[in-house]
Amino acid sequence: MPSPLRSLASLAVAALATTAAAQTAPAPIVHLDLADQPQRRVVVDREPGRYLGHPTTVLLEDGKTMLIVYPKGHGKGPIVLRRSDDAGLSWSEPLPVPDNWATSEETPTIHRVVGPSGEKRLILFSGMTPIRMAHSEDDGKTWTPLAPIGEYGGIVAMASVERLKDGSYMALFHDDGNVTRGKARNPVHFRVLKTISKDGGLTWGAPAVIAEDPTLHLCEPGLVRSPDGKQMAVLLRENSRKRNSHVVFSDDEGETWTKPRELPLSLTGDRHVAKYAPDGRLFISFRDTAKDSPTQGDWVAWVGTYDDIVNGRDGQYRVRLMDNHHRWDCAYPGVEALPDGTIVTTTYGHWDEGESPYIVSVRLKLDELDAMAEAR
Repeated sequence: MPSPLRSLASLAVAALATTAAAQTAPAPIVHLDLADQPQRRVVVDREPGRYLGHPTTVLLEDGKTMLIVYPKGHGKGPIVLRRSDDAGLSWSEPLPVPDNWATSEETPTIHRVVGPSGEKRLILFSGMTPIRMAHSEDDGKTWTPLAPIGEYGGIVAMASVERLKDGSYMALFHDDGNVTRGKARNPVHFRVLKTISKDGGLTWGAPAVIAEDPTLHLCEPGLVRSPDGKQMAVLLRENSRKRNSHVVFSDDEGETWTKPRELPLSLTGDRHVAKYAPDGRLFISFRDTAKDSPTQGDWVAWVGTYDDIVNGRDGQYRVRLMDNHHRWDCAYPGVEALPDGTIVTTTYGHWDEGESPYIVSVRLKLDELDAMAEAR
């Protein structure tokens, strides 16, 4: 029979272990909802009866000039370009663009790059076969026509463009097996690819695969660097809907990548776009596709830390930004972090029952989310 003293000691040790585990266990993710706060919204463009979707944005160095591009149509359609001089509070009428921008076959994306001699330019991509690009040397006032960057095609080109430590740029996109390799391939095999530019985005090299899983459909790469800049993580949509979203990591500036790893349900969705807030937390916006999620099909955001992604944790907040009146068709957001800490995130969706989708921005600060969470 164990002695009473030994039993008491065992109970004390167990209690201490339980307390320590409780102290180290991450707090459960908090779900917040901004869908009932229209004061946060700015309508960028809306045309009754016209489908407007898939915008991306870029914020220039002054912290207030913002450009947006989007197609008139579901991905495919004439590209619209608008400009804001007040950080997205108001927007210009559509700006003049080259005639062949009307021939865009896929979601356009816009990015800021810097050339080897410090020259700044904007580049705009339009995917499918082949991927084409236009560029501007005067912050978007004038543009070149769309022209092929190579003999290869791709989808959501370029979902991410990242400057590497040697000054070159890495751009990421995906192929569903019927684009780059030709339409005869069967079954469909998704691959995530990179291409490199060494001249400030004017020309791009041959693509190389960074992630694939023959059993899944990994696509729409959303890149974010670690706070110290030493590692890159790429969040991936899983289009077969068999599994959660996935992530891959690189510790050598994209030369090699880890095998794809599943993310938590809290980060499961389509077209992740990430920006750091001034306090170091990450704000990631995307379309919610998590299984059994109460906001499935809605426009959402995730707030947490880079370490949460590395360690597979749920994060701090899951936020519904707007209620989408469609089973899945929304998001593909732009995300910009202003100097004062304001997050401006912009996307399309079916925001009114029975009406065509249109483009809206939502504005918030993370300390506002903190206050909402504390008031619960």
